[in-house]
Amino acid sequence: MSAESHYLNALEALDEGDRDLAKKEAKKATTLDPEHLEAWSVYVDACLPPPGVPATMAQAAQALSAVKKIIAVDPSRMDMWVRGGRLMADDLGMLHDALHWWQDCREIAPREVTPVVEMASILADMGEYAQAQARLQSILDDNMDVGMTQFRKINGLLQLVRAAAAQQEKDIFKPYERHHDGWEAIRQKMRKPPMSENFIFLITAVPILLLLVVMLQGIGEPSLGTLCLNTLVIFIVIMVCMRNAKRWFQIINRPAFNLLRAMNFEAATGYTVLDEDMRTSVLYMYIMQRKPTAWQERTLKIIDNGKSLPNNWRLRLPNFESHLVEGVEEEHDDSPLEPYEEE
Repeated sequence: MSAESHYLNALEALDEGDRDLAKKEAKKATTLDPEHLEAWSVYVDACLPPPGVPATMAQAAQALSAVKKIIAVDPSRMDMWVRGGRLMADDLGMLHDALHWWQDCREIAPREVTPVVEMASILADMGEYAQAQARLQSILDDNMDVGMTQFRKINGLLQLVRAAAAQQEKDIFKPYERHHDGWEAIRQKMRKPPMSENFIFLITAVPILLLLVVMLQGIGEPSLGTLCLNTLVIFIVIMVCMRNAKRWFQIINRPAFNLLRAMNFEAATGYTVLDEDMRTSVLYMYIMQRKPTAWQERTLKIIDNGKSLPNNWRLRLPNFESHLVEGVEEEHDDSPLEPYEEE
């Protein structure tokens, strides 16, 4: 059978929901024709579970390996750049690799907005707020074409990183700084799960609203004007309480965000920085249970491996200007990563 025949069989099997058969047929097609991109795309889909079902580490790794093969043949496939970046960052937790991946994408498509937004989001998660702000600002400075949905996301993210970047550098939690005050804050809060924004809103707004209703009942005779005034006052109180709840949510749960950053750091580098008592805490388990399955599996392998962060470790960011100057080589992270790719 020809590669095209195997590809058509794979496509039919995928449509029928038989992912194992689709994967086998797609693999046969790519073996006969390594540059059959449609077969490789089917292989990627067959490696991953149906929508709504979390992928395992092996599934995500196989899909990522196939995505890289597609990009190697046709670097213009933006859909595969996006898929690979999301698999790295969201499923496998490989934030540092995802940064380099997106910068490589920028070298192919320097006018695309998606790589810049993805890099800024990752940098913000890592606590590199100044770098994230610079990436987002470059979208505006370079007058890139941005859709309305993307513009709202960019604007919201830009406001967030601007506020965070205004902090003192010493106040920004960096997991590789062993004596940072953020570690002690985690220890103080690690025995309880984080407080939800809805709960903060309820405990602050409900008492005020009850008191306000009692007070408004004794003001003036019932009329349309009084009803409108009371409604307006209650609406303003609710809006103020919602805004305060968002701000207090960030302040109260800062230790939880610090722990999340430390967990992401371990997944990104392959090195351990958390103490054992933190791993067995209520807060750690709460965060872990909400991570993707592939991320959990890879993190557990890193923990079992038990490689502590070397004293000479330093963060290696990509050259964010490499898409502007030809011949500039990107500085890649030389630190060893956990093996994750499987054929």
